[in-house]
Amino acid sequence: MEAADYALDSWQRGILFLDVLRQRGDQYHEQQRLAAPNVLSFEGDVVLSGRDLPRPVNYRLIRIRPPEGLETNPRKRPFVIVDPRAGHGPGIAGFKADSEIGVALRAGHPCYFVGFLPRPEPDQTVEDVMRAEQAFVAHAAAAHPEAEGKPVVIGNCQAGWQVMMGAATRPEVFGPLIVAGAPLSYWAGWRGMNPMRYTGGLLGGTWMTALAGDLGDGLFDGAWLVQNFENLDLANTWWTKQYTVYDRIDTEPPRYLAFEKWWNGHILTNAGEMQYITDNLFVGNKLSTAELTTSDKIRIDLREIRSPIVVFCSRGDNITPPPQALGWILDLYDSVDDIRAHGQTIVYTVHESIGHLGIFVSGKVARREHEEFASNIDFIDVLPPGLYEAEILDAEGAEGGEYVLRFAGRSLDDIRAIVQPRPEDDRRFATVAWLSEANLGLYRHLLQPLVRALVTPQLAETIRGLQPLRLQYNSFSSRNPWLAPITALAGPVRQERRPAAEDNLFRRLEHLASAQIVAALDRYGDWRDAGYEAAFLALYSHPLLQSLAGLMARDMPPRRQPGAEPELRDFLERRMAELRAGIAEGGAYEACLRALIYIGLADRVADARSFAMLRNLRREEGQEMSLAAFKAALREQFFMLRLDQAAALAALPRLLRTSTAAEIEALIAEIHRVEEAAPLSEAARQRHAEIEAILQQVLAGAPRAGEPEPPAEAQPARGEPAAPPRRHARLRARDRKGSGR
Repeated sequence: MEAADYALDSWQRGILFLDVLRQRGDQYHEQQRLAAPNVLSFEGDVVLSGRDLPRPVNYRLIRIRPPEGLETNPRKRPFVIVDPRAGHGPGIAGFKADSEIGVALRAGHPCYFVGFLPRPEPDQTVEDVMRAEQAFVAHAAAAHPEAEGKPVVIGNCQAGWQVMMGAATRPEVFGPLIVAGAPLSYWAGWRGMNPMRYTGGLLGGTWMTALAGDLGDGLFDGAWLVQNFENLDLANTWWTKQYTVYDRIDTEPPRYLAFEKWWNGHILTNAGEMQYITDNLFVGNKLSTAELTTSDKIRIDLREIRSPIVVFCSRGDNITPPPQALGWILDLYDSVDDIRAHGQTIVYTVHESIGHLGIFVSGKVARREHEEFASNIDFIDVLPPGLYEAEILDAEGAEGGEYVLRFAGRSLDDIRAIVQPRPEDDRRFATVAWLSEANLGLYRHLLQPLVRALVTPQLAETIRGLQPLRLQYNSFSSRNPWLAPITALAGPVRQERRPAAEDNLFRRLEHLASAQIVAALDRYGDWRDAGYEAAFLALYSHPLLQSLAGLMARDMPPRRQPGAEPELRDFLERRMAELRAGIAEGGAYEACLRALIYIGLADRVADARSFAMLRNLRREEGQEMSLAAFKAALREQFFMLRLDQAAALAALPRLLRTSTAAEIEALIAEIHRVEEAAPLSEAARQRHAEIEAILQQVLAGAPRAGEPEPPAEAQPARGEPAAPPRRHARLRARDRKGSGR
């Protein structure tokens, strides 16, 4: 009986599975016919087309219409989400309701989506796309003049490095950047893992990219990129993905077809775009050492980015592993002080298990990481310069959600522990870059003229149709007459469906066999990847090859950090002098910020609850300042403490010299409220007590109600720096106005 039930069930599942493959093929052809396909689950309006820019591109800026029941706040900064053009069509950032777009809308932010068309504009370049994205962000900013802060820009995967390039060359346009699963340091990776980074070396460089572009008559087929991704996980590609549909044929097809709608929506790029990417990024690895320049001679230096950078990566990501997402920090900076000297704020978080696509489409990730980033984006924007790790902690009863976000100060040693850099690997990859240039030159001189002479637009289209993935979709579709009987049978089978019980013996044996197949494919994939790594290491470690590349003629490392500009050194010296001169300038608010920062530096941790409390206190007193002014004040006090902590603390009484006893008592209460919002360590409590002792001493000498205030220009105590009279009078007037005196 069990055998008969299983036989019928297996036959029915087979018919329905083949019909699902037919539907997938038909869906592929339908998407290919659309002029502007996407898989967004949100409605939107095109507000700026890249085709209308001075240098036309196939990108578009779409303003997302909030779903019914959601409203956006005009005072909240807009989010601009840029989708990756890495072989697939657009829409993955809004594929589900729980997505980056959905999170931004639920947080009340206006939301924009940057997508693209299936075919590029003629002669479109990577730089043209970068300029278009800058124009899109500027348009979003101009459309929301009431917003407090510049637009937040999210760059997913390949769009991450594009966004970083744009922000480095026009830093005044961009607000906080969130780069999710984005490769920025292409030679980095872990031994025994991440075999994709060896591909360029094993293929002899980028000459094959040029060949693929020539066979496409000037267009590179994105299906080849998708196939590279599929080859990373053979078990999933060859078995698990399809078997899951067959095994759960009554429930799985809608989810499968929805994902395949994006996965097989292959697009084209200009051959020149792909050549630029492979030469300069994948093989050349020039972005993270400021070796790229634009056509108008502007150096692309990621140290020029002025807005906070949030790097989101995962240990489970086999396409952009954490070393490739974070290695650029080691490429550019000597220390965290170097990061601070450039005025940069870098935040990173490393998920333990989620895969590459899960970073963008997982509902759990959207409801946790992306939701915390979106709801705390103003907090991220005002973080003092430095390097932080974002920690998302469970917080029972936390206001506004299930989690609380905090930022813990980190050093470059923490990044090194993740990236695990190897100088000998840099030498090997530098050898690959040299060999790639040599082979590309030979191809262009010897073969390219012949290939271009033979390839016609019609032949290029035929070659694209024979690409293995595209051929698969053509074979399993209604265009194949051999599938007509399957289509006719599928309807009656659905009506007469009789699934076997889950505990059926033969079903259990089927699952066991499936597990064995997956294990075998995983073993084969591990063996293949180990072979790739061994071959790469053996070939590019050869002294003769490295000598030919010129790497044995000098003792310098193959990748040198870009040096500091003389102008930056001069600026830092002037800035330090200004900070020293202004340590005793300010009033009660500056004293409050300085005290709170000093306490927080004990643990090198910034907590979202304390930030929210601090801003709420100012609102309660009618003293709320703009976010930009708050950020400037916070950073100034932070740098003063970093520059001369003893002098900054000694100057606290000077800042409060015009405050009354009631105002100082209110200040002490404010500091208590802010610090009580989050738990303090023992070291922080000691600093809190130290601050309170200083304030109590000031309080003892402060005038009570009805007593005259001390003279505005009273002489400072011995050893206490004097404040410039004009600025001191202005700050005192502002404090009086804010406190209602």
